[in-house]
Amino acid sequence: MGLWDKMFGTGASEEQTAQKRFDELKGKYHTALNVADRERIEFYNLHVQDDKLYIRGIAPTLEARNKFGEQLRLVNPTEDDVVAEIDIREAQAAAAAVGGGSVPAVTYTVKSGDTLSKISREQYGSPTEYMRIFYANRDKLNDPDKIQVGQQLTIPDAKS
Repeated sequence: MGLWDKMFGTGASEEQTAQKRFDELKGKYHTALNVADRERIEFYNLHVQDDKLYIRGIAPTLEARNKFGEQLRLVNPTEDDVVAEIDIREAQAAAAAVGGGSVPAVTYTVKSGDTLSKISREQYGSPTEYMRIFYANRDKLNDPDKIQVGQQLTIPDAKS
């Protein structure tokens, strides 16, 4: 498939279809996503695959994860179009203490033309990990689509 096909041909329609489904599912589950934000659940990945919304993240507590799960079930009791894998930060912190260390991070200076997706692709090999960078920089960023040239961002280690 050439560039023309990606921009205007079958590749474009596949990407548009995926984006449309993503927007549709985000709209359907907006109340659950609002609960996640209120409960400070950090999403590392939010994408559509196999016609389902895949959500991967970390909750500060078991209670926060449970509230999010309850809201998902309120929206769709069968949860047949969503897959959520939410870890608990308390459990990760305990494992790190046993393992003996903190997770290293690097500092990245935003350049002209950068987006969190582009930085994610460079750092992790996938543009879908951009929320990991966003949540690591919540003190500096209010919106994942609004970064500024010259900003210093913390890039968490790929293993975290």
